[in-house]
Amino acid sequence: MSQYDEGHTVAGWTGTAIATIGSAVVGAGICMVSAVLITGGLGIVAVSVLITWGLHLSGWGKPPGVRPRGQWRMGTRDLSARDGHAECWSCRLAGRGRRAAARATEAVPVVVTGEQEPAVAEAR
Repeated sequence: MSQYDEGHTVAGWTGTAIATIGSAVVGAGICMVSAVLITGGLGIVAVSVLITWGLHLSGWGKPPGVRPRGQWRMGTRDLSARDGHAECWSCRLAGRGRRAAARATEAVPVVVTGEQEPAVAEAR
């Protein structure tokens, strides 16, 4: 399994299934030369994008990048989706990722004391 766990989410599989059905309807419309089927299939594909986006925003997707191994299961819900993911354009389109990105780039105060860290023990 990939370390990035791409698409192994409820949002990913649901969107793929709906888009596949829409693509099949478009293909049937092309074979039958039917503008109604082509338009309907394209509408189904557009709906699949919206459904996938909604599922991602409700926590059934995943943030970009590596997830811990314990969260690789298909039915694992992402509890950080409410605040938005820092580098996720889908969250940014919904107005969520900006807050998380701002928090991630905030300066962290560093406390400096006069003591130095102990040196690493040398091998004998």
